[in-house]
Amino acid sequence: MAFKIVVDSCCDLTSIQFRQGPFLRAPLTISLGGEDIVDDETFDQAHLVALMASEEQPPKTACPSPAQYMDAFAACGEADIYVVTLSALLSGSHNAAMQAQALWLEEHPGAHIHVFNSCSAAAGEAALALKLEELATSGLGFDAIVAETDAFIAQMQTYFVLENLDHLRKNGRLTGLAALVTDTLRIKLLMGATPEGQIRKVSQALSVKQALSKMMSLVANDPGHVGKTLSIVHVNAPDRAFYVRDLALKRCRFRDAFVTDARGVTTVYANDGGVVIAY
Repeated sequence: MAFKIVVDSCCDLTSIQFRQGPFLRAPLTISLGGEDIVDDETFDQAHLVALMASEEQPPKTACPSPAQYMDAFAACGEADIYVVTLSALLSGSHNAAMQAQALWLEEHPGAHIHVFNSCSAAAGEAALALKLEELATSGLGFDAIVAETDAFIAQMQTYFVLENLDHLRKNGRLTGLAALVTDTLRIKLLMGATPEGQIRKVSQALSVKQALSKMMSLVANDPGHVGKTLSIVHVNAPDRAFYVRDLALKRCRFRDAFVTDARGVTTVYANDGGVVIAY
């Protein structure tokens, strides 16, 4: 059966993966310095990084509307539709997609459509989208694909190391961590996602490089990574991203690994220099 995968724009696939795959994008919008930046194919990471550096106020993001998701569904034709969204605990994107799904099923009874809460973001959404593509091309039926994907989400791991957590903190994405993250903090934090999709502290280090090394040691000791694909997303930090990839090749047994630049929403929250991985 033909299929399409609709993702919100925090899904950081490479441009080649997106262009050659069965993917459609429902973009979020970023507001900063009087500009509204649509996180679509026109997104310019260098411009946003420079704008964030020049503005005192943090960027704001707005999730896709149900109408935008409906437009993406319409572009799928008669294909089965799988939808991948940001963690429902971090964004309204999942709720908007669920509303759109309900409307779509009213208009198209019996259609095969399912919305997945990634319980993650960025590299996690990319890893999930590629797993969906793999399953859907394997000949499995719709219900089996949904079940296998749900199992993948339950086991998926997401970690990240950022230069600073200012935008996450100022936009209320660090519930329970606000007291920890202060302007005088001199350590670098290794962060991760809870099974429910909330942000948690995993460890800390005196430098970003040390934190990245700790992250990959943690991954190497997790037998759940074996045979999977490692998704590595960075914000204007290719050296750090390829350092992580090289550590993965040395210490781990991934089937594959890929590196990609962050799109707009990941750029906002990971900020300049951030690195996010998932598998």
